[in-house]
Parts: sequence; structure tokens; C-alpha cells
Amino acid sequence: MGKENEAKRLMKNFNILISGTGGQGLITLLQILSEAAMIEGYDIKTAELHGLSQRGGSINTHIKLGKKVYSPLISAGSADLVISLENLEALRTINYINPKTKFLINCYSLPFIGSLSEKEIEKKLKKIIKGKKYIISASETCKQELGKEVLSGVYLVSYASFKKILPIKPVSISKAIKRVIPKAYLDMNLKAFKLAQRDSK
Repeated sequence: MGKENEAKRLMKNFNILISGTGGQGLITLLQILSEAAMIEGYDIKTAELHGLSQRGGSINTHIKLGKKVYSPLISAGSADLVISLENLEALRTINYINPKTKFLINCYSLPFIGSLSEKEIEKKLKKIIKGKKYIISASETCKQELGKEVLSGVYLVSYASFKKILPIKPVSISKAIKRVIPKAYLDMNLKAFKLAQRDSK
């Protein structure tokens, strides 16, 4: 029975879209998720789109995992989970979502001139999001507790795992963090993982 459940878990592809901006550590998140997925036996394909080299530039990261994945790109309307590191970037994922898409959004806005206010963004998000959504202050939590906003990405991915909206177990995320993050930064990233565990209860 256990083998049958494992086969079913691996069979269906799961599509994750991570949106954010340059300087928020999306490549590190990509590496952590890829490593964690491989630990659990998934095939995984990834792609990064848009202004990777530009700090503050818009970035979409596509992650597809399953028993066998043939293309890294998520097609329109097929995202299972959107993790957004910034409010406005969450709005830019609209072409990829469907009524069942789950959202995990960092309640954080970059201070761009002429950008929408957080209230305006929140109103728009309520209109477009039909599935379950979690809006949490990951940047603020990481800044207050750990002194670094950039840890918000690891916090969000860990939170998604603890909440079971990501089909990867927390123990695999923890192992991946230990394998991917350089030793000098490992302790603070593991603290972000533990903060997510605390806040997900």
C-alpha cells in the first residue's frame, strides 16, 4: 500500500511559480526546492524568466516536479502554487493561475515611485485569487527576529512545507538547506526554517 501511495504522489506533476524581484534570493530558493524534490524522488525541471541580473527587476521562477517532467515552463492557468516574495509581483502571475491555485504571499512592497499602495494591491489580489491564500509578513518577521529581510524566501518555502501546500516534507527542506547554503550562512537560514515551523502552527 505504501508503494502505491508513493507512486500516486509522484505521478501527478505539481507546478510552482515563485515571483519576486532581483536581490530577494530566488535562485537560492530554486536550488533548495530542486534539492529537496530530488531527495523525495521527484523528477524536477526549472526555469527563470525576466530580469535576473537587475536588482529590483521582476522575476518569475517556474518549478515543475513529478514522476517525469518534460518541460520546465508552466503553461497558462496551470500553476498549483504561487509563492510571491512581493505584493505587486503576485499580481503579475495572473496568467498562470486558475480557481484552485493556492497563494502564499509575502506582505511586502518595494518602494517604487508610482507603484500601487498595499491596500490597492490587496483589493486587486482579492479579485483575482479564487483559491486558498496565505498573506504573511515574512520580511518583517525575518527582519525583527533575525535581522535580515532576505531570509524571507527560505521562511516562505519552509512555511509552505509545514502547511502542506507544498508536496515536499519539512525534513527534506531542512536537508536541502544544509546542502545548498554555504556554512557561513547556514545557521541563520535554519533559524528562518524554525521560525516558519513556529508560525505555521
